[in-house]
Amino acid sequence: MKAIRRFTVRPVLPEPLRPLSELARNLRWSWHAETRDLFQSVDPEHWATSECDPVRLLGGVRPARLAELAGDRRFLRRLTAAADDLHDYVTGDRWYQAQSAGLPAAIAYFSPEFGITAALPQYSGGLGILAGDHLKAASDLGVPLIGVGLLYRHGYFRQTLSRDGWQQEHYPVLDPHELPVTLLEEADGTPAQVSLALPGGKALHARIWLAQVGRIPLLMLDSDVEENALGERQVTDRLYGGGSEHRLLQEMLLGIGGVRAVRTYCRLTGHAEPEVFHTNEGHAGFLGLERIAELCERGLDFDAGLEAVRAGTVFTTHTPVPAGIDRFDRELVARHFGPGAELPGIDVGRILQLGMETYPGGEPNLFNMAVMGLRLAQRANGVSLLHGRVSREMFSGLWPGFDPAEVPITSVTNGVHAPTWVAPEVFRLGARQIGVQRTEDALSAGGSERWDAVGDIPDQDVWELRRDLREQLVVEVRRRLRASWRQRGAGTAELGWIDGVLDPEVLTIGFARRVPSYKRLTLMLRDRDRLMDLLLHPERPVQIVVAGKAHPADDGGKRLIQELVRFSDDPRVRHRIVFLPDYGMAMAQKLYHGCDVWLNNPLRPLEACGTSGMKAALNGCLNLSVLDGWWDEWFQSDFGWAIPTADGVTTDSDHRDDVEAAALYDLLEQRVAPRFYERGRGGLPDRWIEMVRQTLTLLGPKLLAGRMVREYVERLYTPAAHAHRALGPDAARELAAWKGKVRAAWHEVTVDHVETSAAAATSAVAQLGTTLGLRVRVGLGGLGPDDVEVQAVSGRVDEEDRITDATTVALKPAGAPDPDGRWVYEGPLSLDRTGPYGYTVRILPSHRLLASGAELGLVAVPHEDTSEDGGVLLR
Repeated sequence: MKAIRRFTVRPVLPEPLRPLSELARNLRWSWHAETRDLFQSVDPEHWATSECDPVRLLGGVRPARLAELAGDRRFLRRLTAAADDLHDYVTGDRWYQAQSAGLPAAIAYFSPEFGITAALPQYSGGLGILAGDHLKAASDLGVPLIGVGLLYRHGYFRQTLSRDGWQQEHYPVLDPHELPVTLLEEADGTPAQVSLALPGGKALHARIWLAQVGRIPLLMLDSDVEENALGERQVTDRLYGGGSEHRLLQEMLLGIGGVRAVRTYCRLTGHAEPEVFHTNEGHAGFLGLERIAELCERGLDFDAGLEAVRAGTVFTTHTPVPAGIDRFDRELVARHFGPGAELPGIDVGRILQLGMETYPGGEPNLFNMAVMGLRLAQRANGVSLLHGRVSREMFSGLWPGFDPAEVPITSVTNGVHAPTWVAPEVFRLGARQIGVQRTEDALSAGGSERWDAVGDIPDQDVWELRRDLREQLVVEVRRRLRASWRQRGAGTAELGWIDGVLDPEVLTIGFARRVPSYKRLTLMLRDRDRLMDLLLHPERPVQIVVAGKAHPADDGGKRLIQELVRFSDDPRVRHRIVFLPDYGMAMAQKLYHGCDVWLNNPLRPLEACGTSGMKAALNGCLNLSVLDGWWDEWFQSDFGWAIPTADGVTTDSDHRDDVEAAALYDLLEQRVAPRFYERGRGGLPDRWIEMVRQTLTLLGPKLLAGRMVREYVERLYTPAAHAHRALGPDAARELAAWKGKVRAAWHEVTVDHVETSAAAATSAVAQLGTTLGLRVRVGLGGLGPDDVEVQAVSGRVDEEDRITDATTVALKPAGAPDPDGRWVYEGPLSLDRTGPYGYTVRILPSHRLLASGAELGLVAVPHEDTSEDGGVLLR
């Protein structure tokens, strides 16, 4: 029989055990080994069956066991120590508190998904895991972040396989009362709520759940409340589910409702109001509209409000292809804003302008969430050095007239939260070497350039650690594989072969990630005979563990999974290659710990960052990857291998896959496997161990989320906070009025004539070290010298006279305008490089409150017949 109502019965903890509840509700336990060990000792058997979730554990412990623990002095001492340690962690000064004054009082960090722990399944892949690691690292560093997301009642789907290997999705219902979250309440005990106005006089209401991530509050909005009609209750049903309107409502709730939730939380708790708002991908972009509306209610007009909001906003793009960006029909967006809907005080046309693709090649009727994110943020970044370059190219249409290199999108390379992803055995080995506290500090806050202490760990210890972790992985794979085959309909009598799957002595390769086509799950199958030879090599075999989920609507991705599953079902190789369904955080940790090589073979440059290889590397796993994302930036042959790519623009995709697959097989046959199995005088793979050591020593410190968050604080959050403080109401009005004036007058801004000093004008050759005198005549129309900067731009030139590696020098006005209103600018140009060299002149808007000269997307350059020959050949 089916229950007509479901509710949660919580245990009543004896008074001495009350601190267990606080420890369970703060998700620091998910990366703090001593706290996890404490919970495991409560009931080891139930800890395993609860999937290491303290909330579920405490909900199922027998009262007799609780009474026993309440009288156990040794356990109570451990409990007191853990509670005191948590209190010190959340209240004491950390890295952020030791920095100089001027840092943001608080930062609000918005993301559609957060991967904190498997016990709170609110993530689908890398974006969510990165967001979770960002919160954890901010907590470790003491950065006053407030996380903002949605609470999905079904989370992302659970994955199983049919008998023939087809992905099947399941959406178990998540009861918030059984999750490590608490309801945010008003002073009178009623649930705190936010509401959005919908067309037709309807409303969307949401409660606010609070997950405590160490020091960081994570606010999660939940629309499954009685005040909503059925359709509105389902807005937060699934992560990345539903059609366009469903997704639009999710993103309106995340952005607009999220700002209202932050205001509510700060009002109720006294937390400092955020000075900086960080939009993690475009899904939360509507947060800028809500903040503009707040300022309009205080007397600013839309333009001034826009400038004030932009000053304190950071936008991070994770998408290297336009197809990965959320885009909505403009009529759908227009219907949900303005009179009778949300933000009625803002003209709908102004809202639409923020997201329209008004650049060559754009779709004029689509509202682009990333475009809005960029227009609402004064500072933006990609997530690796290469991805920053790709993003500048992809969004260059928003800054016409500027070379992609000058598009104001920087990069902060992602990092991973080492305490979450490093195996306890790795941590213990480090603690034996340098002590527990120094190891914790090195993995969380980071700051050092090298981990030289790794060099003092004996080779034998390194190799025994790697073998131990590989053996644990073999056990875990067999357990999961057996469960998967039972779900596929196999009986126990059919599964005896699973006891021989994988071998703890064999080179183990991991490949686990989402399964869009560009990640090329099945590249390894391109030449199946060659792959079989690798798997079954009599002296140097390899074994491969694969996992991943395809989006429920992506049948192409599901076919890739089915193709790999069918290959791995072959009795000839099924002991050497396995596919594990239901990839998630709990499985990922075992894979990162136990694999020897982490494989990544995306189509370059479509991997924005690719952090799975970082997590593996921190456990001594070597990367074998296409030079994409972070690997393009930090690869060295000392600690891994680069798969050559055939990424020319004329390369046929099938031919490209053939070439790159052949390169992958060559590397495995000729370099990777021989290095693993080669033994030195002491019977150990000395050269392999040295690569592991170099990975940890040189690469390890770079990979930390602590390094990443420090970069955000220093390069983006602090400048944004300063800009936010400078853009008070009067300054915002001034900047908005000035921008309006400049845009209106820019068509009159011209570069009329350029000349150089007489000596250079007569020759196309100049000596290195020569200084040219530039004299430029410009027209500024209704603008004055205070509104612009006239620049000389110089550098080497290519075959088409395009300047590369440019440097800029500001020229100065020489006196008053002439009778025609033209200004003369002068300045020196130093010829400091040899070879083909050239220069040009341009005019940019200039104002003290601009973050970049490219901010307005306006530039004036000479016409082709304006100047004398600007090419100078240096010898």
